Amino acid sequence: MFFTSLFAEPLKVGAAAPTLTATTDEGSTLNLGEVYAKNKYTLVWFYPKALTGGCTKQGCSLRDAAADLKAKGVAVIGVSTDTVEKQKEFKDVNHFPFPLLADTDKAVIKAFGQSGTLGFASREAYLIDQKGNVVYHDEKQTDKQAENVLNFLNAAK
Repeated sequence: MFFTSLFAEPLKVGAAAPTLTATTDEGSTLNLGEVYAKNKYTLVWFYPKALTGGCTKQGCSLRDAAADLKAKGVAVIGVSTDTVEKQKEFKDVNHFPFPLLADTDKAVIKAFGQSGTLGFASREAYLIDQKGNVVYHDEKQTDKQAENVLNFLNAAK
């Protein structure tokens, strides 16, 4: 019992998504609750470290599918514990058309139920509807991240 309490439980489908604010790659503040309310869906994707292989594949899959995701009403937001400067570099190098949150205090990853073990975010994604409820969750995805989300949205018709 003691060991299981050391690890956070990820949010489950049906749970209310956190509505906190965080700092973007541009140094501005983004309110997640406002983003949820303005979009049919919001995809919040977490990655351990900017400018690394798996995280780049994950982000590029979402970048390459940005038009398809937008057509489905999906806003995309990336999150890691990297600094604002590193997030900006990651976004610029890969031409990401979506904001990246610099969760240096780990408030966002903890609010989503991640433990922040070793100081990094876990590779996960949450699709949140306009009412602020989690409707989809996956883990450990890289180059199939966008494909999986789009398959879920297409099946949900």
